[in-house]
Amino acid sequence: MAVAKSSIEMPVTVMTDLKGQTLVTLRTLTEKNPASLESYIKQGGYEQLKRIVTEKVKATDIITQIKVSNLRGRGGAGFPTGLKWSFMPRYFDGVKYLVCNSDEGEPGTFKDRDIIRYNPHQLIEGMAIAAYTLGARVGYNYIHGEIWQDYEIFENALHEAKAAGYLGENLFGTNFDFDLYAVHGYGAYICGEETALIESIEGKKGQPRFKPPFPASYGVFGKPTNVNNTESYASIPWILQHGGAAFAELGVSNSGGTKIFSVSGHVAKPGNYEVKMGIPFAELLDMAGGVWKGRKLKAVIPGGPSTAVMPFAAIIGATMDYDGLSKAGSSLGAGSMIVMDETTCMVKTLLRLSYFFYEESCGQCTPCREGTGWVYRVIKRIVDGQGRMEDLDLLKDVSNNISGRTICALGDAAATPVLSFIKHFRPEFEYYIQHGKSMVESATVEPATKEIA
Repeated sequence: MAVAKSSIEMPVTVMTDLKGQTLVTLRTLTEKNPASLESYIKQGGYEQLKRIVTEKVKATDIITQIKVSNLRGRGGAGFPTGLKWSFMPRYFDGVKYLVCNSDEGEPGTFKDRDIIRYNPHQLIEGMAIAAYTLGARVGYNYIHGEIWQDYEIFENALHEAKAAGYLGENLFGTNFDFDLYAVHGYGAYICGEETALIESIEGKKGQPRFKPPFPASYGVFGKPTNVNNTESYASIPWILQHGGAAFAELGVSNSGGTKIFSVSGHVAKPGNYEVKMGIPFAELLDMAGGVWKGRKLKAVIPGGPSTAVMPFAAIIGATMDYDGLSKAGSSLGAGSMIVMDETTCMVKTLLRLSYFFYEESCGQCTPCREGTGWVYRVIKRIVDGQGRMEDLDLLKDVSNNISGRTICALGDAAATPVLSFIKHFRPEFEYYIQHGKSMVESATVEPATKEIA
C-alpha cells in the first residue's frame, strides 16, 4: 500500500531531552518528521487496525484487553475506558458515533495538542479501532478553537490516512467503513464537558445536557455515542500491539500505562513529559529541571486548576497517579501540573483562577452563574485592599453552595481551588485583609525599605 506524501510542512519537535520518558502516545518523537504518516508507519502504525479488521477480531476480545490494561480516561474524570466502551449498545439497529475530546481549555493543560501536533496518526488509528469495536461508522475529533495550526496538522493527517486506505469505505477489502472528521471548536472551556461538546458538534450553543440519558444511549444527533479523551484513544494501538497486561505493568495498581504530564509554572524546563503512571512527584519535578532560579517549592496544582492545590508538605512525597494523589488530598485531573515557588502570592493566584471560571461559566445553572461571580468579586475586594475577615467564611459558604448543585462539573471545578487555597494558605488571606497587601510581597520589599530608613 502506497504511503501518501505530506502536503504541508510539519513541525519538528523541540523536545530534545527524552531521558526518563516512556513514549507510548508520543512515540514518534524519535522520528525526524514525527507528524507524518511515514514516521508513524516506521513505528508499526496501522498494523493493529489492519490485523483487527482483516482477522475480524471479536469486539468483546478487544474490550477485554482494554479492561485488562487498566486504562482510565485521560481527560480528567479517570473513568475506566474498557468499562465505558462496554456501555455502548452492541445490537443497536442504526447509526452510532465516535467522538474524541481534544478541547483542552483549562489553564496549564496542553498535552492533547502535542499528540495532534506530533503523532496524529496514532490518534486516528486508535479512533478507527474504537469505531470497529463499538460499531460506529462516523467519528469526530473536536479540537480546541485556539490551536488552529494543530487543527490543520490533523486535517492533513486525515487526508494522508484516507489516501493510504486507512479511512473511508471497505477498509482492507472488508465491509468495515469509517469516516473521521475534524471539528474546530470556538475556544469555550465548557465544551470540554462531553455533552456540551456534543451540543457544539450539532451546531448548537455549547451547554451541558442533563444526564441521564448518557451519551452511550443518546449522544450526537440522538444516537449512541462514545466520547473519550485524545490521550485515551491514542493509547489503544499500543495496548493492542503489546497486550493489556503489558500496558497495566507500565503503571501501578488501578492506574495502568503512561501519562503525559503538562508541567508549567516555576520550573526550569516546562513542557510535556510522558512517564509511567505512579512516578514520584519529586522525580517528575527533577525531570522538569526543578524549581527555577534556585528557589524553594511552595505549592503545586497537580492536575489543573479544577484540582485542589497542594502545599509542599503534601505533594513532596506523593506519587502521580489517581490513588496516590487522592490519598495526598487532591486528584490527577488531566495531569496539568502547575508549580509555584516561594514568591507566589496565593491570594492573587486564586483571583486569576476564579476570574477564569467566572468568565467560562455557560450561565445555565444559577449556582454556577451567580456563584462564580460572587467568588471573583469577593477575592478582588480582598486584593483591592477592601477585604473583611468574614469574607473568608463567605467564600467558603458560596463555594459549598456551588459544588454539587450544577448540571456539569464546572461548578465543582470553580469551588475546589477556593476551598483548597483557603484551607492550606489561610494566613496569607488573613494578612492581605489586615494589611491590604500581599504577605509574600511585603516579605520581599520591607527589609530593603527598613535598610534605607
